[in-house]
Amino acid sequence: MSQRLSQLSAHLSNSYGRGLLAGEVAIITGAGQGIGRSAALLFAREGAKIVLSEFVLLSTIHLDNDLITVLSIDPAKLDVVEQEIKATGGDAISVAGDVGADDFPKKIVDAAIKAFGKINHIVNNAGFTYDRMLHVLPDDTWDIIMKIHVRAPFRLIRQAAPYFRVKPEQRENRSIINISSTSGLHGNVGQANYAAAKAAVVGLTKTIAKEWGPFGTRANTIAFGLIHTRLTAAKEAGVTLEIDGKKVALGIPGAKPPIDPTASSGQAYPQIPLRRGGSPDEAANAMLFLASPLASYVNGHTLEVTGGSGI
Repeated sequence: MSQRLSQLSAHLSNSYGRGLLAGEVAIITGAGQGIGRSAALLFAREGAKIVLSEFVLLSTIHLDNDLITVLSIDPAKLDVVEQEIKATGGDAISVAGDVGADDFPKKIVDAAIKAFGKINHIVNNAGFTYDRMLHVLPDDTWDIIMKIHVRAPFRLIRQAAPYFRVKPEQRENRSIINISSTSGLHGNVGQANYAAAKAAVVGLTKTIAKEWGPFGTRANTIAFGLIHTRLTAAKEAGVTLEIDGKKVALGIPGAKPPIDPTASSGQAYPQIPLRRGGSPDEAANAMLFLASPLASYVNGHTLEVTGGSGI
């Protein structure tokens, strides 16, 4: 028994002591800001080499109230995150581009292999909302959400298949993490397109889990509840995304600001048992768990990260 404990201790020291993802390679889309940025920084701190991508729609983001324009294509966002990782001794590369473009999956997979020689994890995090009531929802509004939230992750995963369907002697910790939403589990008013897309993500993930499980690859989904990002901020702030010249309002009408998690519980979010929304860092923690060896027997699961909402 003592010998087995010594062996286990040595294993933990050699592996987790260098980080839960030591020596592994992770592609994270939508990594220039919000949850994706938090995940990239966290994975890097846990020893992973990061392939950063920020989704692009040949568009601009406007903060109309302040007359500020920020390019969503701006590679500087990725550069900042890349430099943050390298400043702490980590390793990362940036691959800017439209995640929905036909050539993007090959572009990012080839870049990852050229830089690091392998891929251990894909985190399909890039996305946005384009809300309309069902009876006035136009085809193009439906199509763009499906393209970014379902087609793009599917095509990236398919492109990376040779690096996940591997021989037994080549197996390491490998996982696919697809981001869904409570909208995909329960539906949501004004989000028929988004809810349908996020429901599809769950089905896609379960299929990957069944097809690629025999190769040692795990596939899981995270369904986020309220996480405070630009997509869940107050719509009245005037943040919009332009797609083909059309302004898409981001945010939630009348959304309340984040609450300090260390403060006493209030009543701003009575529908959430923790009485607050989550932070991007808390969202990233869930991603790390599913990617790490701590979830080595978790496959085909949808992890709800909601503060207890919906239970």
